[in-house]
Amino acid sequence: MDPWLIVLLLVVIVGIAAFLLTRKGPQLPEADEAPAPLPPKAEPPAAKAEPAAKPEPGAKPEVAKAPPAADEPVAKAAPAVEAVATGPVGEAAPATPATAAETAPAPEAAPAAPPVVVVEPPVAATPAVAADRAAPAPLSAPRDVGAIKRGLAQTRGGFMQRLFAVFSGKKEIDPALLDEIEETLLTGDVGAATTKRFVDGLRERLDRNELADADRVWDALRDDSRRILAVEAPAFGASAKQSPLVILMVGVNGAGKTTTTAKLAGRYKAAGQKVLLAAADTFRAAAVQQLEMWGTRVGVTVHKAKDGAKPSAVVYEAVARGVAEGFDVVIADTAGRLQNKAPLMEELRKTRDAAGKACPGAPHEVLLVLDAVTGQNALSQAKEFREALDVSGVVLTKLDGTAKGGVILAVADEFKLPVRFIGVGEKADDLRDFDAAEFVEALFSRGDGADA
Repeated sequence: MDPWLIVLLLVVIVGIAAFLLTRKGPQLPEADEAPAPLPPKAEPPAAKAEPAAKPEPGAKPEVAKAPPAADEPVAKAAPAVEAVATGPVGEAAPATPATAAETAPAPEAAPAAPPVVVVEPPVAATPAVAADRAAPAPLSAPRDVGAIKRGLAQTRGGFMQRLFAVFSGKKEIDPALLDEIEETLLTGDVGAATTKRFVDGLRERLDRNELADADRVWDALRDDSRRILAVEAPAFGASAKQSPLVILMVGVNGAGKTTTTAKLAGRYKAAGQKVLLAAADTFRAAAVQQLEMWGTRVGVTVHKAKDGAKPSAVVYEAVARGVAEGFDVVIADTAGRLQNKAPLMEELRKTRDAAGKACPGAPHEVLLVLDAVTGQNALSQAKEFREALDVSGVVLTKLDGTAKGGVILAVADEFKLPVRFIGVGEKADDLRDFDAAEFVEALFSRGDGADA
């Protein structure tokens, strides 16, 4: 065989062998592809997270995933983010979580508390401030039977005149006379229970032969009236051991509550007291403006809130202000309540409680304002208000405008509530202190001026 042919053949064989060998080489990695993930076996990246302490290379990747930075904002909201953004992150990352996370919360907790404390100071300071100032002296006014007589002119010309007519020309006192007296008292709105008390007392005296003539019967009626009206009670405002004296005015709309509030404020102002009125009648249109007008007229400060504010909130603010600013008297004009509306009466209880939170022991007086013109309805109001609140006294208004002033006897007798003031006219000085002896003297006066 030709040697060149042999060489050529060998070359071809070697080439084929080389081709086959080189072709199998790439297939091996396919089989070993599983280990190929082993290169990520270089979990040194995870380890690199720890060497993140290495300044440059490790730090920047760490900032991207920043798990510690996520913890830091919890402790220090905005500052932590800024600290990570600045250069010292590499150093802060390991050390800060340990120290800043423990120390940062403590300073942050302090700022959160002050807002709560800011609300409380006036209330907390109340007892201390109030203890430094004596309670205002009870109001006093000179006796003026003539003024009371004028104010009771209609009542004296009404049922009292009819009562006096029953006795005219009577020489003998008999059971028939007692029946006439009973009927007359009932028409004067003295009330069934109180009328029965009067008549039973007269019958007992009659049985004991103590009523020899009509004058004796008249005197007996006068004495019984004085006893009924002289309800035992401490002096008005005596329960306040230090200033301010807090008075809550309650009653239905139209009874003269706001006017009485202003007149009472004028009395205290004239006595040299520093007076604050609380405009807590927030449900009635123009009630706040009406009280402001009265405040300007009598020269006292009026505390008011935004329209629609809760009466209890207004009273709380006013009493707290009275304590903080050294007022002697705080009088709250509350929203008028229908005595048969339970939710409204509950709101009134909240108003009373709010005064006590602003000044321990307040309100020191709860005055129920009753309109004498309403007659027997005044008894219904007194019953409901007395059950809902600790009513400490009554103000009977508009006695000058009714012939049925006998309702005052029924209120005092049935509920044992002291009558504190009576309204016998429109002028400021027509709100008068109630004195049982003075009132009975004026009520039982015969004719225009002479006493019986």
